Amino acid sequence: MEEMDTTDQSMATMDSAPSVNSVPETQNETPVAVDQIKKEKPEDEESNKKNDLNKTALMAVLQFLKKHNLQETEAILRRETKVTDDGKLPESAQNGSDVSSVLSTYKSEGDPDIYEDTYVGLKKFIGTALDTYRHELSMILYPVFVHMYLELVYNEHEAQAKYFMEKFGPEQEEYYQEDIKKLSCLRKKEHMKGNELMDSFRSGQFTVRMSRDTYNFLKRHLQDKRNTVLQNIIQEHLYLDVYEGISRTKQQVDNTAGALIGEAARQANKAKVYYGLLKEPEIQIPLDDDEEGQDGEEKPKKKKQKKDPLLSKKGRNDPNAPPPNRIPLPELRDADKLDRINAIREGLKRARLGPNNLPSICFYTYLNSHGGVTCADICEDSSLLSAGASDSLVRIWSLNSNKLKAMKPASDLEHVDKEADDVLYRMMDEKNATDMRTLIGHSGPVFSTSFSPDKNLLLSCSEDSTVRLWSLQTWSNVVCYKGHCFPVWDVKFSPYGYYFASCGHDKAVRLWATDYHQPVRLFSGHVSDVDCVQFHPNCNYLATGSSDRTIRLWDILSGSCVRFMTGHKGTVYSLAFSTCGRFLASAGSDKKILIWDVAYGHLLAELASHTDTIYTLSFSREGAILASGGLDSCIKLWDFTKLIEEIDLEDLNLSHAPNVKMNSDTYLLGTYRTKATPVFTTHFTRRNLLLGAGMYQG
Repeated sequence: MEEMDTTDQSMATMDSAPSVNSVPETQNETPVAVDQIKKEKPEDEESNKKNDLNKTALMAVLQFLKKHNLQETEAILRRETKVTDDGKLPESAQNGSDVSSVLSTYKSEGDPDIYEDTYVGLKKFIGTALDTYRHELSMILYPVFVHMYLELVYNEHEAQAKYFMEKFGPEQEEYYQEDIKKLSCLRKKEHMKGNELMDSFRSGQFTVRMSRDTYNFLKRHLQDKRNTVLQNIIQEHLYLDVYEGISRTKQQVDNTAGALIGEAARQANKAKVYYGLLKEPEIQIPLDDDEEGQDGEEKPKKKKQKKDPLLSKKGRNDPNAPPPNRIPLPELRDADKLDRINAIREGLKRARLGPNNLPSICFYTYLNSHGGVTCADICEDSSLLSAGASDSLVRIWSLNSNKLKAMKPASDLEHVDKEADDVLYRMMDEKNATDMRTLIGHSGPVFSTSFSPDKNLLLSCSEDSTVRLWSLQTWSNVVCYKGHCFPVWDVKFSPYGYYFASCGHDKAVRLWATDYHQPVRLFSGHVSDVDCVQFHPNCNYLATGSSDRTIRLWDILSGSCVRFMTGHKGTVYSLAFSTCGRFLASAGSDKKILIWDVAYGHLLAELASHTDTIYTLSFSREGAILASGGLDSCIKLWDFTKLIEEIDLEDLNLSHAPNVKMNSDTYLLGTYRTKATPVFTTHFTRRNLLLGAGMYQG
């Protein structure tokens, strides 16, 4: 059954559940009954608490700036916030830390044995409910279990907490078991401070979406039972996103479940996203030499006619595209224009892929890799291959007949004619040309590399918490970007160059410009490691995948999160945008590929065929085929065109989520196995030859 919602949707927590009086109620309900669920807190007291926390955070920032002698920044912040330089902290900061004030919500003087009875009663209530309500209500079992356990630990009921965990922990969903295993290590109150998993749980309320009918059914149960333990947990730690319409089926509920902090709230995906492509600049394309040399005029004319549709198509304005000046992008240089011309020429010779015309696959295997290859990347025109290793080295190979040359020494460059047309060629030294280069600079394993679109630069990130920019003309490190505090897992150049993004263990995503040593944007919202990052084709948005099992789409202009998508049951390791920019494919440790609609944030399809973690996704140049690869040592090809044709895109809107396509075999076109080589990267050339790379582990 499809989920049919009206656009008039409401959001409530049991805290504001009873801010449900802001939502239209049925006539036989009164706001007074709502007050029985929660003890009302005076508004002044609430606002005072929030102000104290804000002051505490502000004073902590000022102390940090003062400690590191950042006087100018400190002065500006004091001026903007009108804080005097008296050096006094607010009372809330002297009485206890922000962490302590958050943990104090777990304080309880009740009988520790009541938690087991309460949880059993909740399970019985949900188990005996009608199917209409049961599937949505079952989503509150896990967060209630977690916070009941944490209340027992905080109030030093160690024996009861251990028994509670052993009895109800194994009953939770399989995708929560890893979190529960980490949670079971918290046995004492002292363990809760500074614990990484605790930081995730207290970073925000657990979101559960449910229909108005389901919500009212739960509310009546809480009113009848008057169970303060359960009421307080739902009030303090859960956020109920209530919508108008039919309750969701079990399949619909399962599709969006699995994230560390619950489902995506419907309000999170309301912002407009300009997913269209920017208009291609008009470039005059000269005829090839062989075309000019033809004796007859018919052949050149035929070839010229083939070019016209391609060029006119690229010159059209996309109605869903952002304004061209929304994000400042670098201007095209002559070398860039020449590369675009070559790309269009190659595109004219591109193989048209489909179910009856699958791509050829060329696979590069790293042999005798004693340093342990950790990542691989292929440049846009498929001429260079890079690999990062656990021995902190970055290696680059040429994939064509052109060897890797270094620039001549400064003394020889003085004699080069700077006005010559081939000045760049004359600057390179033929004597030191080689098939492979090694870049040395990192002090830890290298986790990701990324070529710039013009192939002059390479980015790499490492466990040493730095991102390094390398020149592929001098083969040396040009800049070391220091902004992350922990290992950096991924780094990506934007499709237009100049900008690049990095993400890591510090749960933050940073946007950089190559000529600034500090990040120009900081995207914060994930509650665990951010493992992968990908630019939208129009460079206005950035997609990120995380260990919190969520995907976020960030607006580069405003820095805000415009799409929040849940559905993965494991860490997200790979992201790929379709060539049209509307769809996003994601994959990771749950061995599934999820297809998302960027326009509204809906999950469209779930493709399951891999038997191990998926590390790479790539769309063919025209977007007809999706290739995937991972630790199961195989590349799979999927019919993306057929998948999209079966979805009625015109019928999609914010409140109407489509049925998720689950029949993976319908779209799987082929599986191509390696002998014993996990697939680290896949890449379609301009002519639609599929390239892959990995390290042999036989």
